[in-house]
Amino acid sequence: MILDKDQGIESELEERIGLECPYCGVYAHMSPQSIPDAASLLHDKPKHVGLVYQCDACHAPVFLRFAVREYSENRVELLRNFVELERPKERFAFSYLPKETEVLFREALTCYSNNSFNAFASMCKRAAGSAFDALGEGGKLRGFEEVMAAQGIAGIDDETFAPIKAVLFGSGQNEDLPLLDRAQAGILLEVLKDMFYQCFVRRGKLTRAIKVRRFFVNENASNF
Repeated sequence: MILDKDQGIESELEERIGLECPYCGVYAHMSPQSIPDAASLLHDKPKHVGLVYQCDACHAPVFLRFAVREYSENRVELLRNFVELERPKERFAFSYLPKETEVLFREALTCYSNNSFNAFASMCKRAAGSAFDALGEGGKLRGFEEVMAAQGIAGIDDETFAPIKAVLFGSGQNEDLPLLDRAQAGILLEVLKDMFYQCFVRRGKLTRAIKVRRFFVNENASNF
């Protein structure tokens, strides 16, 4: 991506940016809305540059940060990779989680949305521990079985999966947790969501559905 002093933005990427909007949640095309002045960038030479795009679905401003690749006499070249400064909020059926687990997992997801991946890992460990306590005796073993099943279903190799297991089941304190990058945090997120679904949400939804069925059966029977 090029920011030219005289011609503005020049990029093939301009026509291809598609993101899940952090406001409306729709995966949509993003159009450049506010571009920094190239002359000012050439004068100050910052290492990173922020651009504002507009979501074509809801017209909200979406902020992206690009690293500068090179400064030349009249142009600023940016790397194609960017950081989303506002990420879409993760959705989950929180009402089926135990109250303490819900509070901790909500905070974990806030950390994830803010790209604070190691704070996210710490909160995931606390949320998982709370869930194991809520499950009662054998709760940690039940969680471990679900997590290992998820590894097998997703086909994740042991080396990649080792940090995930260390976060969720390691016996050390927070300072002993492995440092996670974006990809590892994403795996941890999906694995923990699956574990919570299997241990709490699935049971809750099934129990509720059966109660509703029984209610209507009893109502129909009372009409005869």
